[in-house]
Amino acid sequence: MPFFICPNCKERSLDHDGRQGRLDQAGSCQRCGFGFLFELLDDYYPSPNTGLVACDRDGRILASGRGVFELTGFNEADLMGKNVVEVFGLSGFEPDRNPIGLALEWGVRRLGEQIELRSRAGNVKRVTADVFPAYDDDGGLLVALSPRRAR
Repeated sequence: MPFFICPNCKERSLDHDGRQGRLDQAGSCQRCGFGFLFELLDDYYPSPNTGLVACDRDGRILASGRGVFELTGFNEADLMGKNVVEVFGLSGFEPDRNPIGLALEWGVRRLGEQIELRSRAGNVKRVTADVFPAYDDDGGLLVALSPRRAR
């Protein structure tokens, strides 16, 4: 049975087809009412301070959930339609090992990627990124960004 997660509130759910029993409309979050759910291959438990970002097949941001503002300082309106790698200044990986690019190109999950992001204030933050490709015809991906503790 497929697992689904709400990019806004991180509520997880199970559904046999992602349509909540309806054939003509994709399911929405029953907890917060967000307009779409993201299908995952396996169940995923993000930490409470993880921010979720849903992107299209070109890596442009479609939605950002709770936790993104707290981590990055960007409001959702500031992010809409922008490239996830560019707007967050994601770095800390070789160009040919970009976890976002690999997930989009090959349709593979990239879990536990240790990268850096640049906040709206220009601060560089160390984060762990989990990247999930979309399994529907629209393509795209879900990016989970979690802060790492300083050592």
